[in-house]
Amino acid sequence: MKYLVMVQGTQADYEAMRGKASEHTAAWSQEDIQAMYAYMQSINDDLAETGEMIDGQGLAEPAKVRHVTLGKDGKAVITDGPYSETKELLAGYWVLDCASLERVTEIAERVARCPQPPGTPVYPVVIRPILDGAGDI
Repeated sequence: MKYLVMVQGTQADYEAMRGKASEHTAAWSQEDIQAMYAYMQSINDDLAETGEMIDGQGLAEPAKVRHVTLGKDGKAVITDGPYSETKELLAGYWVLDCASLERVTEIAERVARCPQPPGTPVYPVVIRPILDGAGDI
């Protein structure tokens, strides 16, 4: 079965990774960043080796988000970030093809153990099954 495994973050988290601490998160050093990237790359390498990896990407910071909605007149309303009212957003994801929910849960637990500096927020790793067809809802 295919699963979407998601990690979350906020604009403050991205800024902390550039060395700017806030009331919500500690600043990251270059060593912290390198350790995080090396850890995530080892997960990607292992998932590619097992054949479970379909895709995985980190996403740009929330300040680069664009929302497109429809106004009452039916015309597009386009709003660019950052959004101060936004809390956590999708920071990265994997699309995996795993034999079971238990297996993808093991992978998510490994993702949750990614090294980060003390004083940074901890977010859940979210697993969502990907529907195979309209009858799956």
